[in-house]
Amino acid sequence: MTETTSRQHRVERVRHPLKMRVLTVLRTELLTSHMLRVTLTGDDLEGFVSAAHDDHVKLFFPPPGSDQPVLPALGQQGIITEGLPQKPIARNYTPRRYDPVGQQLDIDFMLHGDGPAASWAARAKPGMTLGVGGPRGSMIVPADYDWYLLAGDQTALPAIARRLEELPAQTRAIAIIAIADASEKMALDSEAHTQIIWLDQSTGDTTELFLAALKELQLPQGEGYAWVAAELNTVLAVRNYLVQQRGMDKSQVHAASYWRSGASEHHQTHDDE
Repeated sequence: MTETTSRQHRVERVRHPLKMRVLTVLRTELLTSHMLRVTLTGDDLEGFVSAAHDDHVKLFFPPPGSDQPVLPALGQQGIITEGLPQKPIARNYTPRRYDPVGQQLDIDFMLHGDGPAASWAARAKPGMTLGVGGPRGSMIVPADYDWYLLAGDQTALPAIARRLEELPAQTRAIAIIAIADASEKMALDSEAHTQIIWLDQSTGDTTELFLAALKELQLPQGEGYAWVAAELNTVLAVRNYLVQQRGMDKSQVHAASYWRSGASEHHQTHDDE
């Protein structure tokens, strides 16, 4: 476990034992026209841990012509894919909600494009199986900052929604969320004092929409912590603006690109750049 500090604040990075699980679809729920929640269940969920809102699990999907996912083997150095008859088809997703008593895990999918994740989710129904690996670790941000800024596109919405739900009542949170269009707005529950700013991506360039919203935003007094997740170029632009123009310390801004234009799979953090 490694730790970083900013005044009294303490961000913890913890590791979890890596385990591969095969789970079954219990139910699905269409949250918006482009967002589907899939609830997974199974005895393999025993011991599942997700300690932070932006944890990610790796989902393993069945290859074409099969109803069973191909899972990698686990070795002393981690995942092993060599020697498998087929390469695993995998994508990173946020554990939206985990119920250890009911053994249920919620994953929210964006229904866009024809990639393996969106295609599988679009036809998901009870009884179908999915492989789940991880989380391998968690970055636990304390709830003792004066305020929190959460900025992301719709791929980050599950993590933002989970963070808002987990913040205590005495905290203040601002969420800036870019969505495909106004119909994708969702009710977001939180006991914290929240300000939600929705950005309609159909009206302009996503990066410019974020920067314009931030320039108009009056940040609260005190120490804050910013969490940013979206497409690579948007994330870098927002992070640079917060550090260079708003004077936030790099240790107070966590930035991660959840996807990259033109890439089939991408997940990268940018905290040290």
